[in-house]
Amino acid sequence: MPHELLAIEKAQRMADFFSFLGDANRLRILSFLSNKELCVSDLATLLEMSESAVSHQLRNLRAMRLVTYRKQGRNVFYSLHDNHIFHLYHAVAEHLDEKDE
Repeated sequence: MPHELLAIEKAQRMADFFSFLGDANRLRILSFLSNKELCVSDLATLLEMSESAVSHQLRNLRAMRLVTYRKQGRNVFYSLHDNHIFHLYHAVAEHLDEKDE
């Protein structure tokens, strides 16, 4: 399948997506969720943030289809939306860990 040039509309959507990921707290949330499903209170403890601040970030991440959730009783558990997000996160992390040649 030939690779087509990136259309300006898609380029802008991708730029917006990567700009959205330019927040350290959002990336830390993704890093924790790349390992396992967690609830807001667990994330707040791990991030040393208020539950309200974590919930706000999770709402944004859900709006961008980066995380999903499931309810179990009174608890809400969050996980990465799909394998694309998992692979994207790990590919960038591995790239940054590489030594310059």
